[in-house]
Formats: sequence, C-alpha cells, structure tokens
Amino acid sequence: MENKKYIRPSWDEYFLNLLEPIGSRGTCDRGRSGAIIVSPDHTIISTGYVGAPPGQPHCDEVGHLMQTVIHEDGTKSQHCVRTLHAEENAILQCAKNGIKVEGATIYCKMVPCYNCAMRIVRVGIKRVVAQRRYHADQKTIKLFRDAEINLVVMDNTIEEYANQRVLSDQKLENKKIQTEIDEDGFVSIKEILMSEGKTEKLNNFEQA
Repeated sequence: MENKKYIRPSWDEYFLNLLEPIGSRGTCDRGRSGAIIVSPDHTIISTGYVGAPPGQPHCDEVGHLMQTVIHEDGTKSQHCVRTLHAEENAILQCAKNGIKVEGATIYCKMVPCYNCAMRIVRVGIKRVVAQRRYHADQKTIKLFRDAEINLVVMDNTIEEYANQRVLSDQKLENKKIQTEIDEDGFVSIKEILMSEGKTEKLNNFEQA
C-alpha cells in the first residue's frame, strides 16, 4: 500500500489553527474569539482574546452589557460592550509592552469590526487573515482597500452569533459582497492553494 505524502499546513493554516485554543480564554459566550499578530518572518508577536479590561467584571460572571444600534436602513443590532475584541486586545498588548507591529499580519476569527479595523490601520499592520466574514464588514473591506491592506478571507460564509443584525435578503447580500471582494482583488483560499502548489487540497476545496 502506497503511503500518502504528508502535506504540512501553510503558515496561514498553522496560525489559523491556533485561534480556537486562544479564543477559549475568552469571557463572553457571544463570541470566544482569538487573534494572533505575527511578524513578517512568521514569529508570533502577540495574542488576544475577547475579555473585559483588567479588574473589570466579565460577561461570564455578571452577564452581558448590551447596546442597541439602529442602522441607516432601519434594522437594529445588539452589541456587547463589556468586553474588548480579540484584535484590540492583541494590539493593546503590544502597545503596553512597546512592541512595534508595523508590517505584521493579524489572524482573526472573522473580518474585524470597523473599530478594530481602524486600529489595525493605525498601527501599521499590512495583512489581515480572517477565517470567515463578519455580517457588517462592508466598511471594513473599503477601509482596508483604501489603506492598501491585504485582506484574506478563507471562508466567505458569515460567522453567526446571537443578536447579530438580520438582513432582509441575506443571500443577496452575500452575493453582493462576494462580488465586491472578488473585484477588489482580495485573495481567496483557492488562489492561495494554487500559489503554494497544493493541488490535492485545491481539488478537495473545489469539491466542497
């Protein structure tokens, strides 16, 4: 019997696989997300997860601190404002310790929210790799495009969690944003696998 050749994970796959154990430290059950900031030479600079600032109560202890946002189209969404997001915590950890992140890559569970995206642009991170889409990521996508930040979305499906914004036609919105991502030149998982010569994984991806 012929032994199947082992194909080790790419750098992106390697760091993305670390997000779940890092996110398990999160203290908000609406999204136990993790984030990793990595230098251009693939060294981990910082990690972060969802949680309240030091000394403050956590959602797991006292419950959520919800805020309702009314959008321009009249729809509403609820956000927990008790915690810092994983991306923000990873960036603040670097700021606290005087570590530069210019030119780095940040790995995250979904496309960052607009507030985290602005911080990513401000500190000079140049590449963002997200496992999935965020339901309100249009402004983030435009911001990254304008700031010439390379956004890689591994799975175009939207991450789901409680109380997220409900769109009137989710399928139409998915199609619209997928087209926007493709036309703006964002890298897809298919292109990544082709560039790395991983034809076997590419075939599996196309069959999925």
